[in-house]
This record gives sequence, C-alpha cells and structure tokens, in this order.
Amino acid sequence: MSDDHHDTVVVDRGGSGAGIIVAVILVALLLIGGWYFFFGPGAGSTTNSGPNDINVNVELPSVAPQSS
Repeated sequence: MSDDHHDTVVVDRGGSGAGIIVAVILVALLLIGGWYFFFGPGAGSTTNSGPNDINVNVELPSVAPQSS
C-alpha cells in the first residue's frame, strides 16, 4: 500500500507592524523629552547663580503745588 498523504503547513510570520509603531512612538517621546530638559522650559536656570531680578530704585522729586 502506498501512502500519498502529505500535510503542508504554511506559517506566515508577517506582523501587523505594531512593534514598529511602538518603536516610533518611543523614539518620538525620547526626542521630545530631550528637547524639554536640554533646550526647553525644563532646562531651568541652574547655571545662573545670581538672582534673576534686577531692582532699580527710582526716586522722583516731590514738587509742591505753587500757591497763587
């Protein structure tokens, strides 16, 4: 008796691209975080050791009204 029965299994390992999407989102978050901490508002002013305020005292002369 001859056995001509063959099973063929085809496995497709092509993904939906979810890993690439997650990787792109992570890279974008890292770039945004790097910009925020190094160049943006999160950079802070720790390099400036003095105060950021400049106080200028202006004294105006007091002029009394002239009597008539």
